[in-house]
Amino acid sequence: MIEGPVEILQEDGTIATSDRFIVAVCTCGRSRKHPWCDTSHRRHTKSPAPAAARAVTSLPETTRRALMTATTTDHSPAGPSMPSPRGPVSAGLFAALASPQQAPPDAGEAAVTDPYGEDLHLALYVLYELHYRGFADIAEDREWDPALMPLRRALEERFLGALRADVLSGRSADEAFSELLVESTDHRDSVAHYLEHSGELWQIREYAALRSLYHLKEADPHAWVIPRLRGRAKAGMAAIEYDEFGAGRAENIHAQLFAELMADLGLDTRYGHYLQAAPAPALAAVNVMTLFGLHRALRGALVGHFACVEVTSSPGSRRLASAMRRTGAGPAAERFYAEHVEADAVHEQVVRREVIGGLLAEEPRLDSEVAFGADVTVHLESRLASHLLKAWRTEQSALFQG
Repeated sequence: MIEGPVEILQEDGTIATSDRFIVAVCTCGRSRKHPWCDTSHRRHTKSPAPAAARAVTSLPETTRRALMTATTTDHSPAGPSMPSPRGPVSAGLFAALASPQQAPPDAGEAAVTDPYGEDLHLALYVLYELHYRGFADIAEDREWDPALMPLRRALEERFLGALRADVLSGRSADEAFSELLVESTDHRDSVAHYLEHSGELWQIREYAALRSLYHLKEADPHAWVIPRLRGRAKAGMAAIEYDEFGAGRAENIHAQLFAELMADLGLDTRYGHYLQAAPAPALAAVNVMTLFGLHRALRGALVGHFACVEVTSSPGSRRLASAMRRTGAGPAAERFYAEHVEADAVHEQVVRREVIGGLLAEEPRLDSEVAFGADVTVHLESRLASHLLKAWRTEQSALFQG
């Protein structure tokens, strides 16, 4: 790890340059981006050969209708339009948001809804979005409306309770991350591997549309943890966020780079535009970031979640950059993921050594919570991957069809 900017004189006499605030230099010789590390040094575990993916040659009509929208670069301050409800909880909530005189659904109704279902996660997403850019027709002062808090709390408790029940408990951060630092050779459940080798352009467009719910506000949910950290953990987290937000250059903000990716793919780049198309597994993967970020008591889980994302990002981003290149998605589409290969190789080191290391030096009791945050991330990403691949391998759209 070397503080940047840096120039490296290579053996052939050429000079490699980087203007990053920190660079990770490859010393093992395995990197495909030499002299910069891209995590190719990791060990790989052997497993059965993956089943052959079914080729998809046509674009489902439902996908065509959902994604054939005029591309725009309009980033006005007004938030997106409200989506259509998906059940009694979201219907009642949306009615209450539209008319402050109407009471939101009772918390008891939320306590019995499916913790991974469409109704809960759309309602929770909308409540959380009030803390970001909100919605075009919803007053800004509804963000902390006391009338909405019992419902939000009930939805959060239902979701968090399911995660506590379904994810491993009681293990250490070292145990959780030792698994993440070994690459499996079984790629049957890997969306990135599927898109790299078998994915069609329409599937890449679906993937980008769904991921836009996070990537157009990339790193925002994680910024909430910074005031709750101290010392090394705070400094390390702030350094990574600084890089995510473009290192002082607006054109390099990762959310802006993803908007350019979407433009290359012919997608609508407006913030929150594809909320209506997002199924529950995609919403849950975004909701958990805000859940952890908004609650100080869950700061250990937020650090674990963030670290998991950074540690697993480089290999997946390398495959997704290859998918963009293979399908001719466009230079900006390829650039977004190529940028994350190098950036997240650096972030991995900082988040493990400084953020996790600093947090647990200050608060060792949060060790199992850091592991929980990482394991929850794997759990929800696996659910999303299962949903995407099940649809795509049967030539169906993975977008919400309601």
